[in-house]
Amino acid sequence: MKKIIMILAYLGLIFGTANANEVNIFSARHYDSDVQLYEKFTAKTGIKVNVVLGKDKALQKRIKAEGKDCIGDLYITADAGRLGAFQSEGMFQRGASSSGIKKAVSSNFRTAYWTGIAKRARVIYYNPSKTTPRSDMRYEDLANPLYKGKVVIRKSNNVYNQSLVASLIQNNGSKKTSEWAKGIVSNFARTPKGNDRAQILAVAAGEADYAVANTYYVALMLSGKKGPEQQAAAKKVTPFFPNQEGRGTHMNISGGGILKYAPNKKNAIKLLEFLVTPEAQKHIVNNTFEYPIISGVEPSPLIAQFGLGFKQDLKTKVSSYGKRQAEALKIMTEAGWK
Repeated sequence: MKKIIMILAYLGLIFGTANANEVNIFSARHYDSDVQLYEKFTAKTGIKVNVVLGKDKALQKRIKAEGKDCIGDLYITADAGRLGAFQSEGMFQRGASSSGIKKAVSSNFRTAYWTGIAKRARVIYYNPSKTTPRSDMRYEDLANPLYKGKVVIRKSNNVYNQSLVASLIQNNGSKKTSEWAKGIVSNFARTPKGNDRAQILAVAAGEADYAVANTYYVALMLSGKKGPEQQAAAKKVTPFFPNQEGRGTHMNISGGGILKYAPNKKNAIKLLEFLVTPEAQKHIVNNTFEYPIISGVEPSPLIAQFGLGFKQDLKTKVSSYGKRQAEALKIMTEAGWK
C-alpha cells in the first residue's frame, strides 16, 4: 500500500500543480519510519505530505533540471556536506532559521538555508577481546605507524569520510590533514571497500583492529534487522568515542533544506519545525538509531547502552563540511586513498 501511495505522490509531483495545503519532499532518506512521521504531521496540521524517494545525485539532478518548474519544497538527506554543497549551487532559499528551529537546534547544526533533524556520530570500533584503545585516542592517532595494517574505513568517495576529513582540515589545517591522510592510508588493513557495516564486520572477524563507522549502524545490526549473522558480529565490537580530551567526537547530521523555488515555503517551515519537536525526535531516534538534534530526548537504548555522556564536537560548525568537501577529497585521493 505504501508503494502505491509513493507512486501516486510521485505522479502528482510530475503532473500536478502546487496545492496550498501540501508540502512536497524530495528525500534521500529511505526509511519507512520517516513516512510514518509525515503521516503524524498530516494528522496534526491537515497538510498533505507528498514524498519522492531517490538517491542524492538523481534527486539533485532533477531539482536543477526542473528549475523554476520544480514544485518540490524540501530536500532531505543525510550529511551536512551534501546539504552544504547543494547550498553552494544556489539550490536553497532562506527560511530554515525560523524562531522555532532556532530555539530547538544549536547554531552549529543549522544554517539559514537548512537545518539538522538528527545527529550522527562517526566513531572508532574495536573488539575488546583483542585490543583496547587508549582513553585519549583521537582520529588523528589513526595515522600513527603503531596502527600499521590495523585500520579499515570506507572509500574516499564516501561523503561521511569526506565530512570527517573536512572537519580535520577545519581544526588542524590542510598541511597536517594531508600528512594524516598519508599516514592512515599506510595503516589500512585492506583496500577500502563496502559500507559502514562492512567495516564493523571486518573488526568482528579479526581482519582489523579498528574500524571507522557511524554509530547507528551497530544499533541497526544489534536490532536484528540485518539478520542473525550481523547481529552476532555487532555483539563482538564496541564503539569508542574519539577526541574526548579535545574538541570531542565528530558529529554530522541528517537534515533538510527549503528548495529555491518552493511553492509551499510556509508549510515546509512548519514541517521542519515539527521534525525538531520532542514527539518527532523520539520517533526518529527509536527508528533510525541516530542521536536527537534537540536536548531533553534520549537516544534509542541500543545506542544509549554505549554511553550518553560522551563529549560531542560542538565547536566545529557542520556547515564547514560542505565548504571543505572538495579539498577533503583532493587530500584523500592525493594520499592514495582509493
